[in-house]
Formats: sequence, C-alpha cells, structure tokens
Amino acid sequence: MSRMSAADQFTRVSTHKEPLDLHYGARRPLAVWLGGRISYAAYAAMAERLAWEVSEPDKRPPTLLLCEFEPSITIGRLGSRSDIDSTDEELRQLGLEVRFVGRGGGAVLHGPGQVCVAFFSMLEDLGFGRHDAGPYVERLEIALEEAVRSLRCGVARDSRAHGIFGRTGVLVNVGVAVRRGVVCHGAFVNVQPSLELFGRIKTLPMVLNGMAYTMGSIEADVQRKVRLQDARAALVSHLTEGFLFPRSNIHSGFPLPIVEKRPSSHKESVSRVG
Repeated sequence: MSRMSAADQFTRVSTHKEPLDLHYGARRPLAVWLGGRISYAAYAAMAERLAWEVSEPDKRPPTLLLCEFEPSITIGRLGSRSDIDSTDEELRQLGLEVRFVGRGGGAVLHGPGQVCVAFFSMLEDLGFGRHDAGPYVERLEIALEEAVRSLRCGVARDSRAHGIFGRTGVLVNVGVAVRRGVVCHGAFVNVQPSLELFGRIKTLPMVLNGMAYTMGSIEADVQRKVRLQDARAALVSHLTEGFLFPRSNIHSGFPLPIVEKRPSSHKESVSRVG
C-alpha cells in the first residue's frame, strides 16, 4: 500500500463523533496500570486471570492495562498466516514467534514503540447490556480516535472496518474479545515503532476497496518525535472520559505477577493460544 493510496481513502472515511449517552455512566474509578514490556505468553495468562477477576462477585474494578509486547506477531480472528509475507525460516531468524489468538482483528506485529491497550470489565459495569458488544467497540474507537487526535495527528475511522487510519496506514488496530459479558483486550497503538517490517504484514487484508492495509505510525504521520509517555497519558485521559468514569487510579507495573514460561528446547514458530 502506498502512502498516497492511504491518504486518498480519507475522503471516504467518516470522522463523525457519535454523542455518548450519559445514562451509560460508570460509577467506580477506573484502575489504570502502566506496565513495561511483557511477552505475549505472559500477557495471555494475565489476561485470562483478569477477565475472571472482573466477573467475580467481589470483583476487581474495570481495569485498563497499558504495556508493550516483546517482538512477536499475533493473528486475530480476521487474519491468517497468509497475511504475513515471510517464511517460517525468516521469522525464526528475526526471532518473531507467530501466535493465533482469541481476539478480533487481523495480523499485528508487536515490538518497541507500540502501546498495547488492554481493557478488562463486565459490560454491565460500563453501562452496557450484557450483549452490547457493538456499542462498546464503537465507544472504544471514539475514545482511541480522540486520544490520537490530541497528539495533533489527523485520523479517521471507517464503518467498514475497525481501527483508526492515518496517512501511513492503520495507526490503531482494534482487537476485542467478549465472553459471557466480559470484555478483554482492546487495541494496539503504533506510536513510534520502526516500520521496516510492518510492510510485510497485512493487518486489514482486502477489506477497504479490495486493498490490504499495513500499519503505519503516529510519528511517521506527523513527521516529528512523539513520546510514548505522551501517548499513554492521552489514552488514559480519553478512555477515562469516553467511558464516563468519575476518575482513574493510576498504578505502576502490572495488576498481577508476571509468570513467564520456560522456553521449549524445540520451539515452534507458530502457536495457538486462547
């Protein structure tokens, strides 16, 4: 995908912001955790535990985790191995493990400079009905769009595909899971990653006018330095406001202890996790 073709799509993308219904207000503060770098395997184990804890009777409050993944590739329900233009041997040489995961969205390359936005909550605690996944995703995308705009980056959304689009490609890939009224995962925000390998991965394969979209970055769009801490602050502010939380309680680190599995002596380049 050329930069011109991505920019041309802006004329077809809606930037209208739907009003939020005030009766959907959340009453408890949002628990925000600013974590560091973590492997996807450790994150997946943590995500399962968090999803269970926010659904218990004496439950954990709605929790937002911002972190970075170790270099890897995950493929959501809308993606496939064919979206990665590299052989298994090339991926092994690059140290990139591929995982099929239980979230929405397509194939995403992870690494330094990308912020993982992981939201864990009962839909009912956010003011939605138990099966209101669509309205939840809509409000999530509005908040993410506003966060990126606050970094002085022009973006747009499209009703035909989830995500936030910029001139250089997909700036925010949205990948949500909803199970038994519990929302998990969220989005991946490309703030300042090296884009060298992103062109090999079709994050949105053949969904907009028959064109496959790769990920760009906020920094490449605005052509200036964008700090990760500024992006994280914008995300916390707009997600707190967008879901009508009275306030957010900020914590450093991860909400649960990190459990890293020992690497297998016969490591495969492709694996599947829930």
